[in-house]
Amino acid sequence: MNDTPRDIRGLLISVAGGRLLLPNANVSEIITAATPEPIPGAAPWLLGRVRWRGWRVPLVSFSLLAGIAQRDGALNAKAVVLKALGNQPRMPFIALLCLGFPRLTTVSPEILVPTSEDGEGRAGVRMGVLVRDDPAWIPDLPGIEALVADALGRTAAA
Repeated sequence: MNDTPRDIRGLLISVAGGRLLLPNANVSEIITAATPEPIPGAAPWLLGRVRWRGWRVPLVSFSLLAGIAQRDGALNAKAVVLKALGNQPRMPFIALLCLGFPRLTTVSPEILVPTSEDGEGRAGVRMGVLVRDDPAWIPDLPGIEALVADALGRTAAA
């Protein structure tokens, strides 16, 4: 008998140019996106840092990073604060800019279909999927964290 759970709870998050599918367990909180503290010399996709529970969390525009939109929308902007997976003590969280509130969904192998949009050549994208006929991107969270850490290291050295 297989005791491995087949379903996971996920969040479909709207971003400029599409949607992201994230595991619910990775999301710490969804906050109203305040004007981020700028990071001098940072790439356009690294919007700055937002304050959250005593942390200065890097705010990333997934849409700009992946090249799926030329600019991010600001109306109803929220930030999804994610637990970082890279075990970096100075960066335990990152935030992604999103539009509106996420939609909770149960994801099972039957309703998750890979698409031809595999993300190859797009920074921050693991793969494209259909979730009950809704197209979405699965972000490469470790890759995004590495890009953020690298960008922060370069701006600190400048």
